[in-house]
Amino acid sequence: MHSGDSAPSLQALVRYQQQLDALCAATLRALSGQSGLHYRGRKLWQGKALLPSFAPHLHPHAAADAALAGASLAAPDGPIADDLASFRGAADGVALRLRTSDRALHQGLRPALPMARRVFDLLEQYRSESLVPQAWPGVCANMRHRFEAWSQAFVRARLHESAQGILLLTVAHICRARVTGDAVPEALEDLLEATRFGLAPRIGHALYALRRSRHNQADYAVHALAIGAVVAALVDTERSSSKPAERLREEGGEEDAWLQIWVDFEADSEPGFASALSPRDAPEGAPERYRAFTTSYDRVVDATQLVRAEQLASLRTTLDAQLAQAGVSPGLLARQLQVRLALPRTDGWDSGQEAGRIDGSRLGQLIASPNERRLFRTEHIAPHTDCALSVLVDCSGSMKTHALALAMALDVLLRALERAGVQTELLGYTTGAWNGGRALRDWRRAGKSPQPGRLNELCHIVFKDHASPYRNARRSLAALLKPELFRECVDGEALRWASARLLAQDVRRRILLVVSDGSPMDGATVLANDPHYLDRDLQATAAQIETQGQIALRGVGVGLDLSAFYQRSTVLDLAEQTTRQVLAQVVDVL
Repeated sequence: MHSGDSAPSLQALVRYQQQLDALCAATLRALSGQSGLHYRGRKLWQGKALLPSFAPHLHPHAAADAALAGASLAAPDGPIADDLASFRGAADGVALRLRTSDRALHQGLRPALPMARRVFDLLEQYRSESLVPQAWPGVCANMRHRFEAWSQAFVRARLHESAQGILLLTVAHICRARVTGDAVPEALEDLLEATRFGLAPRIGHALYALRRSRHNQADYAVHALAIGAVVAALVDTERSSSKPAERLREEGGEEDAWLQIWVDFEADSEPGFASALSPRDAPEGAPERYRAFTTSYDRVVDATQLVRAEQLASLRTTLDAQLAQAGVSPGLLARQLQVRLALPRTDGWDSGQEAGRIDGSRLGQLIASPNERRLFRTEHIAPHTDCALSVLVDCSGSMKTHALALAMALDVLLRALERAGVQTELLGYTTGAWNGGRALRDWRRAGKSPQPGRLNELCHIVFKDHASPYRNARRSLAALLKPELFRECVDGEALRWASARLLAQDVRRRILLVVSDGSPMDGATVLANDPHYLDRDLQATAAQIETQGQIALRGVGVGLDLSAFYQRSTVLDLAEQTTRQVLAQVVDVL
């Protein structure tokens, strides 16, 4: 995407990134010779195992991330999207690491000190990149481009202005130049010269031995460990000699500010993430088994019970007026959906054909007219939508601003699906109270046991069930416009509830469409448990549904990429898109 282009939508950026991730994964599988590699939520997986990120320069910045951060693609003071060659270079680098490095040996030799460990990991990545076959000059160019782009981002962020930052940048460049044979970029030579001069006596011997031993991982590791130990000692010395105020500022966070681009690329054995927006690993340790402290106050309720009849009628009038202005045709959408969802089925016979099976009822025509050829019949194949589709809507507080646009789209979608012969259900999920309610009260009275599990009362809402036609449920759909319904959300349990209802339908195909604008959030549960407790449960539940294969699970993010949770997803921009555009996008993800 060029700077002269009109600003692309967030949905377009996310879709582009998903396509790019798929292409990079295909490159990884081809170059590494390892199957099962794929990206999910901007992370690399091999089957169900989360792979480590290996090195800081293997993390190009996506255009969608820049847009979500509120910066333009070329903003000098904000996130800047990396180009296509950077993503290809990162994929090539990871592929070579998987192809040439013995992970078990590397893990067994890693040092305990964090800084020494990071340097050791980085040097092993350089060793892998140096072993690129000579027949792959394009791969060499891609990896060089990616490393230089990372270096430029480091300098542009002014991370080199601290003593630790310039040390990191210098070590990264002189070691890579030595191992791979690529020269230090001319633009950085003067910047790195003073630090390189000070490092030479300390790491010179090990540095020169790196390239000689790069074909033997164990021998190479001896010299990489020596360099890592020196760098760690220099960092400790610099910290101890810094002013007390500076030292306090450094110790105030988990990592120093200059490590913003040097991401923590150590992977835990237990995969996890903080949110759908930020593909970061969860804290160390195995997750707690999901449970609820109490289910006494959970309820499944019809939407009409949550809104007064007069208010519901008023909300329906508002919704109808907005739909009339939108001018969307459910009939046209129904034909599009039938093409996507229908399966061929034999439906009688077509008589009077010139080829096929002999039609006994037409043999008399042969006697009356010997030249008659239309004596055959063929099976009539007609499309049949033996399908049930459930829409599960996140009714958390942040979704209130999207309620009208979402209700319009869902109203038209349900009408069109019914015309296409699809059984439909519209469900919502929220909580019965803010910040725990009666469940939290009971936990406090019981003595505040540690790791209590879910601490809120669930409210699962049925706006329309599979047995009800649209005409009987249209009033209850307007309940989506009532702001008081929107509180907090526990996505994993809602997903299990909706999938169980869907599995009860006797159809050949089942589709569950989840509409959400963020990760699960219940304040009481998050404060009393692991902060990623609800995230992990949602991820595990979605993975289980997708693995079983009885339900096709699709995610629809409202201004958010949900690929961290769902293998198939799309992103809507309800503030900018028309109802027609939203529906076209939903049809695509189906």
